[in-house]
Amino acid sequence: MFADGNPEMKAAVLYGKEDLRVEEVPAPPLQPGEVRIAIEAALTCGTDLKVFRRGYHAKMIVPPAVFGHELSGVLTEVGPAAAPWQVGDRVVAANSAPCGTCFYCRHGQENLCDDLLFLNGAYAESIVAPARLVAKNLLRLRPATSFRDAALTEPLACVLQGVEEARLRSGHRVLVIGAGPIGLMFVAVARHLGCEVLVAGRGEGRLQAARRLGASLVLDVGQRELLAAAAAQITPPPDVVIEAVGKPETWEAAVQLVRKGGLVNLFGGCPAGTSVSLDTARLHYSGLTLTASFHHTPRTVRRALELIEDGVIGADDFVDGECGLSQLPELFRSMARGNRAVKTLVRVHD
Repeated sequence: MFADGNPEMKAAVLYGKEDLRVEEVPAPPLQPGEVRIAIEAALTCGTDLKVFRRGYHAKMIVPPAVFGHELSGVLTEVGPAAAPWQVGDRVVAANSAPCGTCFYCRHGQENLCDDLLFLNGAYAESIVAPARLVAKNLLRLRPATSFRDAALTEPLACVLQGVEEARLRSGHRVLVIGAGPIGLMFVAVARHLGCEVLVAGRGEGRLQAARRLGASLVLDVGQRELLAAAAAQITPPPDVVIEAVGKPETWEAAVQLVRKGGLVNLFGGCPAGTSVSLDTARLHYSGLTLTASFHHTPRTVRRALELIEDGVIGADDFVDGECGLSQLPELFRSMARGNRAVKTLVRVHD
């Protein structure tokens, strides 16, 4: 996993299910086209929590491996053939880069690339961005852009992919199921587009954030069954339902809650091997559209940074805690036990 004989850095390394350790690891040398980023801001993510609980992610990470993928920072080393990048550039890096040549890339679906290259290692003092990512998904920050704000680029890009595929527009009545970081970003973007937004979720702090972001109705489902709780209070049914939880029962409820002729975006990824049961009569005779959004494209990555730098999305609405790198394993254990923080800023130089 790590090269030998190189200068060391402190990093969080995932070894398996709920086995996260902060260690000194070799800092790999640069290859042509690569850059080294000193990380100034790294943020926790619901996907990282899922990976921590399961011990792996089939597409993104195979332990043992450095961990984390939401980051921004400053270039401290630029490899050969990495022009026009220079030491000192303030940057944000997405966590993947498409190949640009497969069927899906040629048809504007780079998020489905057959050879999507992933980058992990945000919970560290520095990270090396591979040449393909440098060419496709490394972006320069404006001088006034905070690193904390910029680190939201990757999750916001995923949300914008979902917004595009849900075809949200002004006047839509949108139900967001789930009030985690992704659900809250859907609220913010949908409100920015002029939608009326309803939220069904759990955790008072997160639900308060949904209210601050402009949700007109916030339903605390608590320990109640989602479908019964939402169906009784959300009338008329929404035009669009965004499922941002990632559980089979929530996918099924989302299909029941949308209006006739409406659209459901099954955004939340469910555990591998799970399945859902859908009412075929409802799908057919109600003329429903179902879609499922995954990841982001270079286009949505750039659009995400634009929204951040234009002040539409900011860290103050989503980052509600801080943690030193050495405390990161305990933070993830507390998240796994039900800590409902939205996002935590990880201080990698503590």
